[in-house]
Amino acid sequence: MLRIAVIGAGRIGKVHAATVAAHPQAQLVLVCDPVLEAAQGLAEPHGARTSADPYEAFTSDDVDAVVIGSPTPLHREHVLAAARAGKAVLVEKPVAASVEEARALADELATFDHPPVMVGFQRRYDPSIAKAQRLGAEGRIGRIEQLSIISRDPAPPSVEYLAVSGGVFKDMVIHDFDEARFFLGEITHVTAIGQKLDPALAGVDDFDGAVTMLQAASGAVAVIKNTRHCATGYDQRVELFGSDGEVMVENLRGTSVRVNDANGSDQEEVYLDFFLTRYADAYRDELTAFIDAINNGTPVSPTVDDGVAALVLAEAAERSARTGTTVEVGR
Repeated sequence: MLRIAVIGAGRIGKVHAATVAAHPQAQLVLVCDPVLEAAQGLAEPHGARTSADPYEAFTSDDVDAVVIGSPTPLHREHVLAAARAGKAVLVEKPVAASVEEARALADELATFDHPPVMVGFQRRYDPSIAKAQRLGAEGRIGRIEQLSIISRDPAPPSVEYLAVSGGVFKDMVIHDFDEARFFLGEITHVTAIGQKLDPALAGVDDFDGAVTMLQAASGAVAVIKNTRHCATGYDQRVELFGSDGEVMVENLRGTSVRVNDANGSDQEEVYLDFFLTRYADAYRDELTAFIDAINNGTPVSPTVDDGVAALVLAEAAERSARTGTTVEVGR
């Protein structure tokens, strides 16, 4: 039984705490958050203790691994502290606040032996996305030529959150950048158009939507469509197009029931409401892979290097959107 501490009792901390508590190979032993009441709300139902100090997770003898869901500016510090204390790490995206910090983190981790450090791009573990990627990699649809990713949130987070999020490309689109690399490999060029169309977010110095085009070293092209608001719900779709066919990942719903009546044909239930439910299986399988890496020595994926690469794309997209130019990507 792997004894796990969760740092951060916010939205993503709640996801990880619930996933750890429900996993048959894991035990939630500690939740850390400076807002102690929030930590207690996550910990007490599972018999875990709480602390306002994240460093208790690194120094406690009864903690084997740490899930880091603290604010992005603290990720590098917390990853290093955990790794130096001999704790395995699963850190939420982005791996650091900037490419410079992420590269420095990778360089520092390379200087000493440490347990596995894994980055939380959970979509790689979504059963549908993982199968689509596997079919493409196996050559089922021939030469991969195009990838389309649609990722639209049902509603934006709070203005307070957006102010410290790092921007839409680092906070939201970064999942799609990692997903694109998962399907296509290394990316060489980025072109992005940012949108500011939501009046409720007019005062935020950030885009509320974006369309991004990526060119891969293979010659394949990805188009990513994002927005912070979507009237139809949490819209998550993928199309992988190849020379011999295509693979599609559709939105998931509560059931597959369709209704035909006087109001319309093929009426279906709404999409699963947000990442908490849409990617519940992905978070579970991600945690299983993390546990396997610790117990069996299997390679972690995504790695810190994957986290660096996704941040490179995020910063390139931000630069492209603000300058109206295509950005050539360098590591």
